[in-house]
Amino acid sequence: MGLSISIGYLAELLEYDPEGADWLEESFGIVNQVLRAAGLPAHTEPRTLPPLNSRSSLCSFPYSFIHYLRRAYARRLSDPNWLATPLAAGEIPIADPVFQSVSDRLESHLICHSDAEGFYVPIDFRKVLFAESDEFELPGGMLGSSYRLLEELVLVAPALGITLQNGELADQEAARINSILESDEGLSREYAAWLALYEAARLSIEHKSAIVFA
Repeated sequence: MGLSISIGYLAELLEYDPEGADWLEESFGIVNQVLRAAGLPAHTEPRTLPPLNSRSSLCSFPYSFIHYLRRAYARRLSDPNWLATPLAAGEIPIADPVFQSVSDRLESHLICHSDAEGFYVPIDFRKVLFAESDEFELPGGMLGSSYRLLEELVLVAPALGITLQNGELADQEAARINSILESDEGLSREYAAWLALYEAARLSIEHKSAIVFA
């Protein structure tokens, strides 16, 4: 089992799994209750979409991969000059005290999110949102903004040796990252999670479709 990251999931389910679509629409109803409680506009998930072109060769990977990326973000946030190097065998990224310190603030949309389920919506808000009522259960317990997620991915990119132009990823750089993933060495775990999330956030904002963790 691993983390699967989807864009345009409702449109896909409406075509291939109507019962699954019913469940997802119910979940978006809960998402909108959380948004309204925070004084934000509701999210309307597209029911049809054109083909979405993600440049990530992976849309799913082991849950642990995102922990490596989150640690790198925490380190970069705490030290703008920090550059990532591969963790030694046996090191646990979430045990890093810098990661723990940043995580405890509950401010990062990349870090403060479930590893296995939940949503990022293409609405621009600063604070990670939580369900404040026990009357409904928000999948994953936390709701993030695709805009803030993209912003944080741009911030950590230099620490991973990823080159962006005005915050945008060129096709050649995406291809280079994918080639690194094939080696399964070095920072490949950080790169896999970064590219999948960057592409998801980019497409989410472009097509006004939520990112779905499953």
